Amino acid sequence: MDLFAIILTILGLCIFETVSSIDNAVINAEILSKMSVWARRWFLFWGLLIAVFVVRFILPWAIMWAANPSLGPVDTLMATFSSNPAVMHAVEQSAPMLLAGGGIFLIFLFFHWLFLEPKNFGLKGEKFFYAQGVWFYAIVSIILAAVVWFAIPINPLMAFGAVVGSTAFFITHGFKQNAELAEKQMLSKAGGMSDLSKLMYIEVIDATFSIDGVLGAFAFTMSVPLIMLGNGLGALVVREMTIRNIENVKKYVFLKNGAMYSILVLGIIMLADAFGAHIPAWFSPIATMGIVGYFLWKSFTQLKATAPKTA
Repeated sequence: MDLFAIILTILGLCIFETVSSIDNAVINAEILSKMSVWARRWFLFWGLLIAVFVVRFILPWAIMWAANPSLGPVDTLMATFSSNPAVMHAVEQSAPMLLAGGGIFLIFLFFHWLFLEPKNFGLKGEKFFYAQGVWFYAIVSIILAAVVWFAIPINPLMAFGAVVGSTAFFITHGFKQNAELAEKQMLSKAGGMSDLSKLMYIEVIDATFSIDGVLGAFAFTMSVPLIMLGNGLGALVVREMTIRNIENVKKYVFLKNGAMYSILVLGIIMLADAFGAHIPAWFSPIATMGIVGYFLWKSFTQLKATAPKTA
């Protein structure tokens, strides 16, 4: 990769991580508002180190190593920059399985939002799909069956990766639902949790929500160092928003829509790549920036239209 491609990839990863973590930032901000000053400072410094160097480094590295068990930890980490033919071949062989799993996960995530999650309707048709929530499980089951059917004759491991992606989605979805219930308990006076307990739980919630960003990152690059850097910068932006500007961020009501449509496009890119389509390296970051930029503009327009007019 040349310098421009590296910078574009990191910027795209940072933007994607930021917008896909907005829900997490809102949850964290609401919990932190009920906590002491020392706990907020701990969260901003030590919590950031955990979020970046543990979650957003260890997780993509572990995923790459699991997909390439024949490589050692160092070769897995530096695989993208390696000139060793054996390392490059191992990554190429494992890429379809990883891309199929990540693609299915992201597409399921989008359709869950489209059919089942309350939202600000940003595009025509979203209200219609939200009213048809009962069809979510049928739609994703058909998608999974179709992907597995076409993947088996090409690469059985790619079909297995798609099933793993589906499994990962439903497991993490269960954790997220539990996180929402825990948030309500922590915000209630009857919760009875100490600041330390809340901090530990916030870190668990952050790890759960970060899976979306980590898996989506593989649509940008297979390089673990670049994923760590791009997602790490995004995590830093999210922490700053959580502490200082979350109320302002919440005013931009269509940012979540931008995140979810980015997730859909990245999921499609990963599946297409898994099946052998050539996707230029610049396409994922440019698509992400364009989609997020459109919904940011749409949010700004909505905010301006609803602002009270001065005499």
